[in-house]
Amino acid sequence: MTAHTTEHTTTPSHKTELNDAELSRYSRHILLPEVDYAGQLKLTQSHAVIFGLGGLGSPAALYLASAGIGTLTLVDFDHVDDSNLQRQIVHREQNIGQSKVASAKANLQALNHRIQIHTVDTQLTQQETLVLIQTADVVLDCTDNFDSRFLINQSCFQAKKPLISGAAIRWEGQLSTYDFRKPDSPCYQCLYPKSSTQDTSCSQNGVLSPVVGIIGSMQATEAIKALLNLPTLTGKLMIIDAYTMMIRTLNLKKDSHCALCK
Repeated sequence: MTAHTTEHTTTPSHKTELNDAELSRYSRHILLPEVDYAGQLKLTQSHAVIFGLGGLGSPAALYLASAGIGTLTLVDFDHVDDSNLQRQIVHREQNIGQSKVASAKANLQALNHRIQIHTVDTQLTQQETLVLIQTADVVLDCTDNFDSRFLINQSCFQAKKPLISGAAIRWEGQLSTYDFRKPDSPCYQCLYPKSSTQDTSCSQNGVLSPVVGIIGSMQATEAIKALLNLPTLTGKLMIIDAYTMMIRTLNLKKDSHCALCK
């Protein structure tokens, strides 16, 4: 999964006001009554951790960076190859061979130089994952395997941090928010008990590139809403079929028999 950090300074921004350049840059956010000046200032003071800089993490990172999230920590120990470029839009052809976090950091800084970006490019232990998540205001799970998802879910539950979880394969995507600041929130294991899971991957089954873009962008939206204490998909599971363009939203309740959060 994920681990040691190439850079591990994750102190959130302590800025107390937006300067003129930020007022101009984020003006379309500030015009929204649900965000306003106070909300945009809160975003610039916030720290988001993104696990996975692939198909989901790419659009999520781009939108969080462009939205002015003050500190991003990017976690991935893979390297960029040419097959990634079909869907992993934070990377460029000149980044092939680089670590994904180094590639993503460079391209995100080119998009917004005002934010802090930290990277983790080796596999984290369970304790290291928990320590990192404890520094976050919101966590995005953009990984592609159950072991990572269970570990991130457990750490977010222990740290009481909101977790935005997305997945996509073939023409389909799923999205939910597990907000562990709320005692009645279900967790990822309420949806997928460890005993019932079997990994499937895009490399084996394929995925349409815009589908991961849709889910990753929605993860960024949910993360911003969680930071601003706006309504999220907590207690719900959104399922998107891009082939038919059908979207279903199902209720997801806390499992009284869940091995983690019961």
